[in-house]
Amino acid sequence: MSFKMCRSINVSWHFLRTKMLAKVKYGGVEKYIKIPQIDENFDFQKFLQEVTDKFSLQAQLVTEGVLSLTDTSETEVDADTFDELVKSGVRNFKVGYRQYPVTDSSVILDTSPSPDPPASLASTPDFTAQSPASSISSDSTIILPTTKNRKRAMKDLDRDKARQRVETALSSKPKGEEIFKEYDKTKTLSVATRKQMVNILVAEMIDTYGRIPPMHVRASYALGIVTLFPYLQDPYSKHGYEHYYDPQANTGYLAWRLKTVQRNTHDGFRECSRPDFQDSPTTQRESLLTLTGDQLLGEECREALSIMRHSTDKSVVREKMRVTFDYRQKLVHDQGATASVLDVFPRFLDTAGLIEQDFSMMFGDHVSGRFFARWSSDFKHRVITECQSLPSSPYVDELLAASDLEVENDYGWDSDMSALMLLLHLLPPTSKGQKKTPKMSSAQATNHIVRFIKEGASLTTFLDKVDARQPFLLCIGEQKKKIERFFIVVDQKAIPCNAQTSVAAFDVLFKTHYVFSLSYDEAPSAFYTFIQTTIYNIDVGTTKETPRVTELRAKLLQDH
Repeated sequence: MSFKMCRSINVSWHFLRTKMLAKVKYGGVEKYIKIPQIDENFDFQKFLQEVTDKFSLQAQLVTEGVLSLTDTSETEVDADTFDELVKSGVRNFKVGYRQYPVTDSSVILDTSPSPDPPASLASTPDFTAQSPASSISSDSTIILPTTKNRKRAMKDLDRDKARQRVETALSSKPKGEEIFKEYDKTKTLSVATRKQMVNILVAEMIDTYGRIPPMHVRASYALGIVTLFPYLQDPYSKHGYEHYYDPQANTGYLAWRLKTVQRNTHDGFRECSRPDFQDSPTTQRESLLTLTGDQLLGEECREALSIMRHSTDKSVVREKMRVTFDYRQKLVHDQGATASVLDVFPRFLDTAGLIEQDFSMMFGDHVSGRFFARWSSDFKHRVITECQSLPSSPYVDELLAASDLEVENDYGWDSDMSALMLLLHLLPPTSKGQKKTPKMSSAQATNHIVRFIKEGASLTTFLDKVDARQPFLLCIGEQKKKIERFFIVVDQKAIPCNAQTSVAAFDVLFKTHYVFSLSYDEAPSAFYTFIQTTIYNIDVGTTKETPRVTELRAKLLQDH
């Protein structure tokens, strides 16, 4: 064997065994990508999968045949020619989208021999000349592209265009690299970093489109953010990006920053019409038993009211309360009613469990049990972890120490209540834009949710001094971490709560708003809204949420 032949064999063997790299261009960006090998052949499908991973594209683009691979001459490369091209030295490729994806179609034409061709084919004489299926035998099936597939491809193009727009804007700024690094490390963005990102994108948006960018442009930037940083998506909202820009309400971080810039430049703009959001606790709802005719009316209802007032049998009281639910709901929603619901239904004040019963009649037991089931298992530890990265302060440090079961705590709340107050710190009160109103701290807002008095103190004296209009949880015990009795305070009256833990007691407090049709206290309104939509899943999409609520939900629900 000659030296040249041996050298040729060695070179070929080395060529096949060496990891090959190809330069791939997609959307104006070029990256080197390894070319996978199987049995000394370069694998076309696995290479396309590597491309989708490298450019963060959707995996189904490969399986559905949407992606198109071409060489530098714009000639399409397929599975049959890919291996030979790579071995011949072709290393530069370009990835794009096919004009018409050809899989998962709902339009299938049978081309079996027939006396007359289908009218649709007869009216398009160039179809067989243009379609790769023209050489298929007459007893085969042709799958035509569908509108659904074309729309899907266009949607993917829009999403990718939005991602590139945001990526390009951030990459062009010195602070952009810090944003990418923080997200890569933590899979989220701190408040300060999120503000930097929004400022960069709004500045770029204004430079390109003027002070009043079109709504579709704002939505595109928001889409680009959650596409580039998928862990920032809100899983409960319609598009996942409404906390950055909500086209219906013209709210979100991008919209707010735009308003600030416009206000500072004295160039106002006409507001969009706002959707009608419902105030969830005050929304009138029917009992689950209403449709079955199980509710009492007229004289029967009045008789039931009389019976429950004087009965000493708790089971009788609960049953009469159950069948008068509709009457009670009409009362609490009647703005002109002169009588308090606690005057008409005084058994709330001496019979524990009636609030939970009414709430279950509104939503069912499956919703009623969600907070108790999900707080400790799904949310508590995530809230604590999120607060550990906050700047140190005496209030936060005290709550973090109290939330740790392994740390001795003689003065603070128990672990669960401390974690709930940490959630309040993540969703602090806002001034609602009223400059004359001093901003309330999270520590001050705590008194709007829970208060403590020592065992032996006069409950009557405490209630006489209460000035709160909204319900709050009153805890009585020797120490905050060892509560012996819980009450829900409404209208300066104490409703007993038979809860044995702070989690169960807070659950009753939340439900009180719905049972008595009471709006959330303004200071912890974001806190209550988060619990309502994210944990109880009540009125998701119809309740107005601040961007901070949806941003926190995206952080806490992400899977690292």
